[in-house]
Amino acid sequence: MNHNELETKGQRAKEAAVFLRTVSSGAKDEVLQKAAEMLIDKQEAIVRANGKDLEEARKNGIKGAFLERLVLDEKRIAGMAEGLREVAALHDPVGEVLSMIKRPNGLMIGKQRVPIGVIGIIYESRPNVTVDAFGLCLKTGNASLLRGGKEAIRSNQAIRQILQEALVACDFPAEAVQVVEDTSRESARAMMRMNQYLDLLIPRGGAGLIRTVVENSSVPVIETGVGNCHVYVDSYADIDKAIAITVNAKTQRPGVCNAAESLLVHKDIAETFIPEVCKALAEKQVEIRGDETVQKLYPEAVPATEEDWATEYLDLILAVKTVGSLDEAIRHISKFGTGHSESIVTENYTNARAFLNRIDAAAVYVNASTRFTDGYEFGFGAEIGISTQKLHARGPMGLNELTTTKYIIYGDGQVRE
Repeated sequence: MNHNELETKGQRAKEAAVFLRTVSSGAKDEVLQKAAEMLIDKQEAIVRANGKDLEEARKNGIKGAFLERLVLDEKRIAGMAEGLREVAALHDPVGEVLSMIKRPNGLMIGKQRVPIGVIGIIYESRPNVTVDAFGLCLKTGNASLLRGGKEAIRSNQAIRQILQEALVACDFPAEAVQVVEDTSRESARAMMRMNQYLDLLIPRGGAGLIRTVVENSSVPVIETGVGNCHVYVDSYADIDKAIAITVNAKTQRPGVCNAAESLLVHKDIAETFIPEVCKALAEKQVEIRGDETVQKLYPEAVPATEEDWATEYLDLILAVKTVGSLDEAIRHISKFGTGHSESIVTENYTNARAFLNRIDAAAVYVNASTRFTDGYEFGFGAEIGISTQKLHARGPMGLNELTTTKYIIYGDGQVRE
């Protein structure tokens, strides 16, 4: 591993963070708009680089949802550019005074939002993260040091080149966003020890990556979540609504953390609902892994094991279980869920409220797909990740979550006695 690369990039990121700390909102928005424009204008370079990544990934046996996450086409690049424009249009939280009180001695003591500083992000195959991270970090006055996976290195380099050109065109330091070229495990572990340069480290990826960063980093970490998400179909559910929500939550994009991995069905509705929903899922090539009741009602189901209830498949596989009550559903989710996103489908207000109040997760839904747990869908323009921890940030992390606070104190000669 090239230690000099990380050392140099860390130093330059720290210098860029000093510049970004006091730059105006208008100047930051100009960069974001310029970057969005250049992503579209230079998308052919991104697609070419991405094509090489895809070719290499296929040679290495990557397929299915994991390969799909790597793809950058005209539609996705347009979405990335639109995300930057939306971030530019959002309110800039930096400098916002959250409170101001006057003490008996005349001191005015306030709390103000400020940038965190340098944010490091370790992520896997999704190259769109490079743009999302850049946009949110820049808007909040943070420099970003990005270490993507080897599967997307060419795509990330092509995107980084365009983003840095946009920065320079607007008289910003190019080092406000940097990509670590070394994609070895050693480079990731080295970033976990870059306390002198990184103020925060965010892992985005599978359970193994997140666990490694959380357990080994001496840099403060925000844990972004593994998503073993559930849809619970209550005995009071509208069947058509429940089928539509389940199919969407599982199949709209199965390789992401807010896709449903388990379906819980109240026994009173199982005989009607399970054959219909399994048929609809089968049309989308979903494999069903079910308990004994599910297997009887849908003979094509594969017998589920205890491990299935705890698995984040990130694929067209769904674990399906019947439960005898709302309480049993909540106990199951509490045992196997990862605190990401959980949904109940019901027309019963009391059951809906009980589910909302008793489920401990970053996002809890009534009659809606778990796929909405997303910064874009929540109106943040983009997200840096979905936090499943409880300190500082929880759920989709937008602009506010990428700031910290400091106290500002106005005096008139006061001294402490």
